[in-house]
Amino acid sequence: MPASKSSIPTNIPSPPKYQYRRHLPHFQKSDTPLFITFCTGGPLVLPEEARDVVLNHCLRECGVRVDLFAAVVMPDHVHLLLAALRDENGWPFRLVEIMQSLKGATSHRINKLLHRSGPVWEEESFDHVLRSDESLKEKREYIRQNPVRARLVQKPEDYRWLWVNPEL
Repeated sequence: MPASKSSIPTNIPSPPKYQYRRHLPHFQKSDTPLFITFCTGGPLVLPEEARDVVLNHCLRECGVRVDLFAAVVMPDHVHLLLAALRDENGWPFRLVEIMQSLKGATSHRINKLLHRSGPVWEEESFDHVLRSDESLKEKREYIRQNPVRARLVQKPEDYRWLWVNPEL
């Protein structure tokens, strides 16, 4: 017996294109790489062990909720180049959820590590939708060179908290 029209969903909402948290809009376009920057709050400088925590968390998310192309954890900020993967229903994981998970988990672990409490990260993150493969390569190189420009190392390969997907 055919299903009645009332039992078939006709208007499944799609995820919003813009997600506002605080003051900046966060645009997410499915299957498009994003360049994301977020900073530590206040005068907090991440010691080496805290940078390990952040980079390891980013690498654990790779292939789970994000396709990670590159990441660098600097003493006072993080740059990520990623694309959101899709959930079991085919919807892309929302950027706001990815960032809440990343910031929340790393804040908890960093605070425990440093025997402190309070915010680790600024509330806002900056994200930019990339528009071409060339832009992806440019942002990857920007991330690679960030520790060199900050005079933390002479060559990108020498910076312990830099990861670039070898398939890129």
